[in-house]
Amino acid sequence: MNSRTSRILMRIPSATLLLALVVATAFAQEDTDPNSPTPILLSESSSTRALASPESGNGKYYVKRISSQAFEPNTRIALYLTNVKLMKGEGASAFRVYAIDKRGKYYRFPTIDLQQVADTKSVWALTTLLTDELRFWDAPAADGDLAIFITWRGLASNTLKLGLGQMGGGVGEIPNGVPTPIGTTIAKESVPTENLVGYRWSSDRRRLLQQATFGPTPALDDRVRRIGLRVWLNEQLESPYPTFNPYPKDPMKPQNIGTDPLCDGGADDVPAQCGRNTYTMYRPQTWFMQEAYYGEAQLRHRTAWALSQIIVTSGVDVQQGRHMMEFFQILGDNAFGNYKDILKKVTLNPAMGNYLDMAISTRTNPNENYAREIMQLFAVGLFKMNTDGTLQLDAQNNPIPTYDQAVVNDLTKVLTGWSFCNVATNPACSNLAAGAVNYVDPMILNAGLTNVNNNRHDLTAKSLLVYPGSTSTQTIPACTNCTTLANIQVYADNSLNTAIDNIYNHPNVGPFISKILIQHLVTSDPTPAYVGRVATVFNANRTNPKQLREVVKAILLDPEARGDVKTDPLFGKLREPLQLTTSVLREFGVRGAAVGTLSDGSFGVIGVGRTNGQIAEFIGMSQVPFLSPTVFNFYPPDYVVPGTSFLGPEFALMNTGTAIQRSNFMNRMIMNATPINAAMPDYPTGTAITIDDMVALATADPTGNALLDELNRRMMHGQMSAAMKSTILPAITSIASNNPTLRARTAIYLVATSSQYQVQR
Repeated sequence: MNSRTSRILMRIPSATLLLALVVATAFAQEDTDPNSPTPILLSESSSTRALASPESGNGKYYVKRISSQAFEPNTRIALYLTNVKLMKGEGASAFRVYAIDKRGKYYRFPTIDLQQVADTKSVWALTTLLTDELRFWDAPAADGDLAIFITWRGLASNTLKLGLGQMGGGVGEIPNGVPTPIGTTIAKESVPTENLVGYRWSSDRRRLLQQATFGPTPALDDRVRRIGLRVWLNEQLESPYPTFNPYPKDPMKPQNIGTDPLCDGGADDVPAQCGRNTYTMYRPQTWFMQEAYYGEAQLRHRTAWALSQIIVTSGVDVQQGRHMMEFFQILGDNAFGNYKDILKKVTLNPAMGNYLDMAISTRTNPNENYAREIMQLFAVGLFKMNTDGTLQLDAQNNPIPTYDQAVVNDLTKVLTGWSFCNVATNPACSNLAAGAVNYVDPMILNAGLTNVNNNRHDLTAKSLLVYPGSTSTQTIPACTNCTTLANIQVYADNSLNTAIDNIYNHPNVGPFISKILIQHLVTSDPTPAYVGRVATVFNANRTNPKQLREVVKAILLDPEARGDVKTDPLFGKLREPLQLTTSVLREFGVRGAAVGTLSDGSFGVIGVGRTNGQIAEFIGMSQVPFLSPTVFNFYPPDYVVPGTSFLGPEFALMNTGTAIQRSNFMNRMIMNATPINAAMPDYPTGTAITIDDMVALATADPTGNALLDELNRRMMHGQMSAAMKSTILPAITSIASNNPTLRARTAIYLVATSSQYQVQR
């Protein structure tokens, strides 16, 4: 990379400056999609001051009676908007109100109500409270005008002024601001024709592929363009999985690698690879990346990856690769199945039993780890929710806990007695290998016991979660006939089924799981309306064996996810490290570094990290597949971006070190001809990309515009800002035109490391 490129890169904001960069674009946005109307925030007749009034006591609003005024913090006011078309049931929770004060701090005001005004039917009154929604800043200071705008379905309105405490001062004039009085419409001639929705150039097609796959490819983009989004989604929902079949299922080995380099002395062992394949994540990681790079069932793989970050086990604690594959297969096979089935299967999965200690939990020595996490992290969360994911509050405006320690204790009792299926005489233990823990077959109750007096399962009465409709599952009576191991088995199985039903049917599960899946696939901070629509689908399909299929469809086809243009500056999500790398590599023909094509079956993959390789790059970016540092995943779903009140879970991985590592990875992959070479035995093929088509564009057009326009279309679905293009273009043209390869690599690198690309929008 030449010095000029380095200087240009320094001028492009890193992803840590995302908010400062994108919120600035909220000023004077224009509608570029005629099929999705952009909301208009109404102003007074001859100024850029927002049309606003105190909350109406009787719920009726009349815009013709409003006089200009300022408002005090923590008061309710009505803002007025037009140019929206609401779906049935859509209301205030579909909108958000943002404000910026003169210090540059950002606030999100809670929306409370939405009513049509009485004297102008095309205008809506949106009631909001002038305080920060997440209580980060509490309320802005009452010292002058704020800049405010609203968002709806990923679209931002125009920006206006609102007096807080007094009119004047504050943020001053709105850049490029124009009055938007009643009757304002978006002029057709102001719509940039090059950004219109089009079958050939639709941004929404590329956006969907970013959300539903590990990254678009030119061939996949062409196919979706030919057959349409819904047909492709239906294909994906039926696509066989895994593409690279079967899941890697190496034989279980006794854990004596320290004294026996061949693992078990068997003839099938290769000294250089047996330990790697058995006691590391090499095989799961290699298979996973093959599926991510080249698999056909992209949507199922992406959904399974999201589920694996909700229901977490980790090779950090359980080092056998086979056990991790057995666990991930539950998520892969049931990614479009029923969530209750997943909860039941992971509860008895031996990898989970080892990871969260259920396998050692007995009536005389109970362990609450799994009982706590299945509720807190896997299903219901800590606090009671409404269907749209907002918290229920008590009379003092405090969140209401979902459960207490007593419920944890009693659920722990339900989960006692199960352990690894290591009983040779039990036909359920068909995958038992001599000398090895059985991480294949589900855990069994009272493994190996023959004497009922040694029973490990708690037989006392238990009280579980209490909520409307839980009468039949909220209590489990004590066992009255547990005089034989067979009777204890029946009692324990029934108790477990009751407990899973009790957890799964809690009203929190729909919004809790729906919101996290939205965060992983579409946007970090979805509106309550979006969460509510998806949760309603989740709840309507509680007994459907294809429940998650309908949920994933609802997430991807929701109007908040779809649309050719998204002008809401907070829409989208920071690409987590895995998704960032796969998106770039898939876009540019990821392949084995030692070959020119994939015709010989070579793949560009990651290995276990014994030598320099791609896995080391993931370590530097704080996200290594199958090696989550804790049960709380690589990042928490409720992480708030520091200095804001906006959810941004993936930003928990973003710091000075990881930001540099993200750029370093792109430099290694893009700026070098064979960036990750083969290194036997752990990196048998290496990883590289193919950029011949980009080099051809750089050769054909010395101005660099054709190259940058194509990267804009392919990598940023046509949404690259003019400022970004004007910054990158000189860096490209500063390279001699007779070196088109360096021009192409530099352009790709600068786009891939930009904040605008690193945020999936």
